[in-house]
Amino acid sequence: MQTDSSFTFVLFGGTGDLSMRKILPALYEAHRAGMLAASGKIVAVARHEADRDGYLRWVNEHVKAHVAKSGVDDNAWASFIDRIEYVKLDLGNAEDFVQLRDAVRDLPGTRVFYLATGPSLFVPICRALASVGLNENARIVLEKPLGYDLRSSNAINDAVGEIFAEGQIYRIDHYLGKEPVQNLLALRFGNALFEPLWRREWVESIQITIAEELGVEARGDFYDNTGALRDMVQNHLLQLLSIVAMEPPHSMDSDSVRDEKLRVLRALKPIDPRDISRVAVRGQYHAGVIRGTSVPAYATEPGVKQDSATETFVALKVEIDNWRWAGVPFFLRTGKRLADRIAEIVVNFRPVPHSALGASALRAGANRLVIRLQPNETIRLYCLAKKPGEGMNLSSVHLDLAFDQFFKEGQMEAYQRLLLDVINGRLALFVRRDEQEAAWKWVEPILNEWAASGKPKPYAAGTWGPAAASAMLAQHGTCWLEEEN
Repeated sequence: MQTDSSFTFVLFGGTGDLSMRKILPALYEAHRAGMLAASGKIVAVARHEADRDGYLRWVNEHVKAHVAKSGVDDNAWASFIDRIEYVKLDLGNAEDFVQLRDAVRDLPGTRVFYLATGPSLFVPICRALASVGLNENARIVLEKPLGYDLRSSNAINDAVGEIFAEGQIYRIDHYLGKEPVQNLLALRFGNALFEPLWRREWVESIQITIAEELGVEARGDFYDNTGALRDMVQNHLLQLLSIVAMEPPHSMDSDSVRDEKLRVLRALKPIDPRDISRVAVRGQYHAGVIRGTSVPAYATEPGVKQDSATETFVALKVEIDNWRWAGVPFFLRTGKRLADRIAEIVVNFRPVPHSALGASALRAGANRLVIRLQPNETIRLYCLAKKPGEGMNLSSVHLDLAFDQFFKEGQMEAYQRLLLDVINGRLALFVRRDEQEAAWKWVEPILNEWAASGKPKPYAAGTWGPAAASAMLAQHGTCWLEEEN
């Protein structure tokens, strides 16, 4: 369905990896589906290509390969390319921003400035936009990481906030745009079946995992100064946690949803530095084998310091100090070079308090909800049923919602949904400043303790991380989902 919202989408970092793999393919898919106003324009900004023809050759060469499995429709691609303009820009040259202003002056609709650049460039770009009057009637999209710690994050937010109002700032976290995350909201708040159970009386524990098979690839220099806690926990994992644990908002408008997420983040039980070794595990991958291929140790990756103490794996036990979740452990886990590429949320319900059907009905994890975010987006509900035959023998069965089988229309990729939300002025799936501050405040004691003590625990690439992560769950009488299989 085509939108009536005319726009000019200005993409800084137009030749970068993120633009190639995610942003331009997402805009193409929205264009092919008729979801962009016909008058909308895309203005790519970079410093490498000399002119528009050179940039379009780059787009044809590098972007097509990242379009969805359905492939490229030649007619749709040709009309998409017609939307694209190009401005060569040197951030250090103020005159180039005058040229950018002149290039977009007569283009239609709301201006969206997408900063697919490093965070060190956010403030200079925003100030340069303001110097030529381009901060009015505009929206600014900021990619993660937004700062290195609370102080640097506040410095960026303060500087950007002097130029753009909070309602103009879209801090993107692509996990919030994933279809199963949206369906988590529908599952919780659209079905009376789950709401009475979504609390400490009936939930035993919750696991949230984001695992990657890839290492740091060409990002060694960046990653070695960041680490998994900053790169994944402070944003993606805590955002998913807040959606799982939030109270029902009074509506789905942007501030109602984000108010409830903020309450969860502010209710996170502070971690005492003396307890960090008990509730936080950090690891770093060594050489190993993934799917039959030998992969190197983190310390030998390009750009990584040989004696690096940067963590590539984090597992945490988190508690929420509020009425709904008091005493329920949330286990968060993320890592690189793990055994599989998955992102999932596992809700383990308590077993029945008494069983007339035998001991198998009292088995932990018998009732479980598994929400798979990637690679196959599904929701699976596990319960017990009688096996055929003589006697009351129970076995675990599951009910599946596989989105690609149930809904015949194509699913929208996370970036596609989020870019359309920016163009149409919908803020609910973007991170508000006070959410970001609350997340940094909770994470910082862990960062500080790790910076002052020891090194990460080693784990072989192709495994599920250090054994200490499993031991942490064993202390609570549970285990990670894959350890049950």
